[in-house]
Amino acid sequence: SPSDKYVLVKHIIESKLNPNREVVAVTGDGTNDGPALKKADVGFAMGIAGTDVAKEASDIILTDDNFSSIVKAVMWGRNVYDSIAKFLQFQLTVNVVAVIVAFVGACAIEDSPLKAVQMLWVNLIMDTLASLALATEMPTSSLLLRKPYGRTKPLISRTMMKNIIGHAIYQLVVIFFLLFGGTHNQDHFHKCLIRVSNIGSRLTNFVSKDLL
Repeated sequence: SPSDKYVLVKHIIESKLNPNREVVAVTGDGTNDGPALKKADVGFAMGIAGTDVAKEASDIILTDDNFSSIVKAVMWGRNVYDSIAKFLQFQLTVNVVAVIVAFVGACAIEDSPLKAVQMLWVNLIMDTLASLALATEMPTSSLLLRKPYGRTKPLISRTMMKNIIGHAIYQLVVIFFLLFGGTHNQDHFHKCLIRVSNIGSRLTNFVSKDLL
């Protein structure tokens, strides 16, 4: 009965016997299923046969009343999570590199090799294209073969942190080599080379964004 369903969900969620419990999902279509749908971690309501109360209490509505759509919802949810993580990894890497290069350049040679307007222009173009690329990335069935992320897992994982630090060090080594090791006879050409290498490093970082 709906009351038994609510009691079962309530006891599973509030139980202190297993702090690392699994995620509780509940499906329902009736008015009496509302409390259980709202209490669960994830509530699935039927879009066709479901009542308005069940739809309002749920988190996800199955518009076709097909349980196989739950698998698609999980796949899309993991895809969105991965896209956010990839974009964060990309953004943190390029911005850390830009800040360090601008700061060290201003302190060492009293002139930043990356001007504010140039960084703004590059960020405007690359951030927009990167956002579109990640937002339009379609999910694949391989996402379902992976273990789900924990509720308490940080968005920036250890693997992401290693990638951010590794890519940042690689880009800084290349840019600082050009900045301090290159010839300064043609200042405009020298700074242009640094900016081009910075853009190339960003593109390399974006291509390798899948290493989460």
